[in-house]
Amino acid sequence: MPIVAGLLLAAAVTSGRADVQPETTGRVEALPQPFGAHWAWVSDLILERSALIDLDQGRFLGLINGGYGPIAPLFASRRNEIYLPATYYSRRTHGERTDVLEIHDAKTLAYVSEIILPPKRATNAVAVGQAALSDDDRFVAVFNWTTGTSLSIVDVERRTVTADIQIPGCSLVYAAGPRRFLSLCGDGALLVVTVDDDGREASKTRTAPFFDPRRDPVTEKAVRNGSEWVFVSFEGVVHTVDVSGTAPRFAAPWSLVTDDDRAASWRVGGGQHLALHEPSGRLYALMHRGGPDTHKEAGEEAWVYDLRTRQRLRRIKLVTPGLTVYGFPIEVGRSWPAPFNRLWDWVLDTVVPAGVTHMQVTRDAAPLLVTGSQFSGALGVYDARSGEFLRRVQPVGWTSDIILAPWGAAPAAAGGAP
Repeated sequence: MPIVAGLLLAAAVTSGRADVQPETTGRVEALPQPFGAHWAWVSDLILERSALIDLDQGRFLGLINGGYGPIAPLFASRRNEIYLPATYYSRRTHGERTDVLEIHDAKTLAYVSEIILPPKRATNAVAVGQAALSDDDRFVAVFNWTTGTSLSIVDVERRTVTADIQIPGCSLVYAAGPRRFLSLCGDGALLVVTVDDDGREASKTRTAPFFDPRRDPVTEKAVRNGSEWVFVSFEGVVHTVDVSGTAPRFAAPWSLVTDDDRAASWRVGGGQHLALHEPSGRLYALMHRGGPDTHKEAGEEAWVYDLRTRQRLRRIKLVTPGLTVYGFPIEVGRSWPAPFNRLWDWVLDTVVPAGVTHMQVTRDAAPLLVTGSQFSGALGVYDARSGEFLRRVQPVGWTSDIILAPWGAAPAAAGGAP
């Protein structure tokens, strides 16, 4: 009987007409040039990937797969390459460990090659500061953490690891020129690591502390503004580090919040709570109302500052980027007749808490502010100049762990000597 049923099924299949033409396999598409100014990368810790999204059209353009731990690609400005530190285990969550720096083609997103790293890359939920690309695209520094801390230096032109530089008492890594990197130290100082043209350690110097780690530590979620790094403390104090000279220079600190703001318990918070529009010098800070030690809480407003005048220009009230479950959007009533099909948008805009944990700003002359919630695969898109909410883009994944917008019209980094 099963044989007869199988024959009848085969006959039905062969006698039927295919409504869908078979897809041609093995074809590789290329992204257009120049890269979209309103494109953003959204990393997903659960799906172990970073997805490329067209924010204007709400389209999923492609992805780069990663490994265990934070997925934070580095984008070369002088060649069509993307670098991704990744960790793999032979039994997925255990077994033999392999750390690599993967190289992808920036136009096709295809895997090109990899460089084997020492198996001690830091893997945690914080994607910011885990690796840095030198300002001339020559070297990648990967932060290692095995109770001891160090930097693996990779020559991406020669495809080799050149050095393992110990940075005791300091953590994370930030680019500060073509041959120089910074790390944050536990006493509030910076460790300045310089490499030579072969990628080997040339010098290590330690600055005086520029913040008090006991009284008001800075967060690691800094943003780059040309030759400056902008850090903010848990209490909203801005610390700017200028790396254009032979040694870092520290500007006088200033505060994001007034006395009235503090009385109302406004403070920074979230997984990616700073964003910067470099051409206009606008700093965006993700703010919420909460007490001490709430620096991981989601934000409800984005406050916009002029870095030159240190004045707040605007407060943008945020709405939820959207609700998703396992990558599927929750969209109640979309098929209802108008105007009832807009009821769900009203609920999202007015009833559901904003819950924004990550944000980014595109780098072009008409920038977009992009927001995400860590456990939702959706994005909120705003006009970054006026603060007008434009649209939701969903789904983009299961989680949103870091949002990057590397392409656009911003000037080249002015990171200095060496």
